[in-house]
Amino acid sequence: MTGTDQFDYMLPEHLVAAVPAARRDESRLMVLDRASGALQHRSFRDLPDFLRRGDLLILNDARVLPARLKARRDTGGAVEVLLVRPAPAGARDGRQWLAMARSGGRLRPGEVLHLGEAGPGITMVRPEGDGWIVALGDRQTPPQEVMARGTMPLPPYILKSRRRLGLSEQMPDLDRERYQTVFARREGAVAAPTAGLHFTDSLLERVRARGVHVCTLTLLVGPGTFRPVRTRRIEDHRLDAECYRMPAETARAVREALAEGRWVVATGTTCCRVLEHVARTGRWEGHDGWTDLYVYPPFEFRVLGALITNFHLPRSTLLMLVAAFAGLPQVRAAYRAAVEEQYRFYSYGDAMLIV
Repeated sequence: MTGTDQFDYMLPEHLVAAVPAARRDESRLMVLDRASGALQHRSFRDLPDFLRRGDLLILNDARVLPARLKARRDTGGAVEVLLVRPAPAGARDGRQWLAMARSGGRLRPGEVLHLGEAGPGITMVRPEGDGWIVALGDRQTPPQEVMARGTMPLPPYILKSRRRLGLSEQMPDLDRERYQTVFARREGAVAAPTAGLHFTDSLLERVRARGVHVCTLTLLVGPGTFRPVRTRRIEDHRLDAECYRMPAETARAVREALAEGRWVVATGTTCCRVLEHVARTGRWEGHDGWTDLYVYPPFEFRVLGALITNFHLPRSTLLMLVAAFAGLPQVRAAYRAAVEEQYRFYSYGDAMLIV
């Protein structure tokens, strides 16, 4: 059994990135050799130097919804609604969603929240677990019109860092572009697959020119992925299930790479979880599914040859996955070095390549 406190570390507040690098591929890149523990400090634009002809790079093409909605009750009280995923009952018209709601008072089923002086609102349909089923708009108003009033669901630590620096919490033009990967296609995520934020179209062209194959899959990232582990032992935590799509082309490419002994390089913990989940089901074919795979040490990786990832929050399942792949002592040493070298942390921060 492993204590959750083994995945804690001290991080100075000023190292939490409030905004992204000026250019996506200008982020720094720490390269960790997990066998030796050796570190290199490079730029993300140097990534192709560490990939080999025939390697298979996997990207998560999830597209982030403007899922955070600021609303008001009839009493004038403020409510923040975070859309999580479409509810099965609302699949036909897209109006009903599972959501998290934060309010100063107790919300009631049937209550209508207002998004402005006029126009569509949000109806609180019924409680559902820790959240709510909500209905967006009405029969005359498509749900897309409601979502158009939302903002990108930035993690709270970015907003806190902006407040600390005296910046505006909301930078809609910046966040609409930069809290989204350049290859985002399939809508439905409420958080960005952040390891992919560093790629530019030109960098991907350089990767392909090196003879590296590039494929995509989708994991629609939910808020549970970023929830800190609050149990004393990591084994007692449970992950929420998230929806994924494995395209037939990607499944075939992974199968061939594994058969030929070529690296499969996952861009982010999200890609890693889908790949390792499918390896356990054996479904190397095109399909949609759900995964609640929770990766922590010790773990037998059946697919992963290398991992591109950001620097993650203490006590997070993301950090535990990284430690399972690279080894906890190596990761703790790498994070100490990242603090000493003033790397920028979390969603808008710098990156790590583990080989």
